[in-house]
Amino acid sequence: MKSRQRTKRKPLDLALAAVTYIAAGLTVAILLLLIGYVVIQGVPNLKLSMFSPRYTSENVSAFPAIVTTVELTLLSLIIAVPLGVCTAIYLTEYARRGNRVVGLIRITAETLSGIPSIVYGLFGMLFFVTALGWGFSLIAGALTLAIMILPLIMRTTEEALLSVPDSYREGSFGLGAGRLRTVFRIVLPAAVPGILSGVILAIGRIVGETAALIYTAGTAAEMPTLTGSARTLAVHMYTLSSEGLHTGEAYATAVILLVLVVGINALAAFSAKKLTRA
Repeated sequence: MKSRQRTKRKPLDLALAAVTYIAAGLTVAILLLLIGYVVIQGVPNLKLSMFSPRYTSENVSAFPAIVTTVELTLLSLIIAVPLGVCTAIYLTEYARRGNRVVGLIRITAETLSGIPSIVYGLFGMLFFVTALGWGFSLIAGALTLAIMILPLIMRTTEEALLSVPDSYREGSFGLGAGRLRTVFRIVLPAAVPGILSGVILAIGRIVGETAALIYTAGTAAEMPTLTGSARTLAVHMYTLSSEGLHTGEAYATAVILLVLVVGINALAAFSAKKLTRA
């Protein structure tokens, strides 16, 4: 009987393994195809004039957009990461199981994570831009994106904290450490890789966002200020491609955006390894 069951399972296992490998291969092939197409179309259009400090209709400089992208990413993370991490710590380490408030927070986070970015943009325009009177500004865009990525950071941090074995906590409590010291000296360091993976996903969403920023940060091709309008690389690429006058420069901007995303992800992964070893 056992030999018959093994012979029946082997073809099924082989079929599932084949489907898995085919799906993985297709995913990698599509990714390489997209990257190759962007690089082939964009690299020949890269020019030194695109890195001029000031944007004009002649040079179509992407440098102000690069600075805006970096500043907007940092501002959004500074706002969203502490809130998301602290909320996840409360849900996993302090809140009682079966608490209605915990269930409400989790349902709210899941609902917010499924809302389209255009809705966040409309909310940011109505609240930050219009109601508060900030106008199209970098701070309005950063706060809108912080609200947008907050559920992602909260959920990934919560999963990372839950993956830490309870034996770590029990050992710390047994040595006389309090709950706060246990969380910040034992649990959080062990969950750092998972937390940073959520941060990396959040960075990818920030850098690639256009709809929410058009309604909040604006599209001005200028060096960014907190109270002034500015455009990110994604918005810059969208603007150039929609105008139809600088298609080559739009592909070149896509290459710059791709390099920036890869660089940020590599830096985050390197930081995760360093923190894990420490």
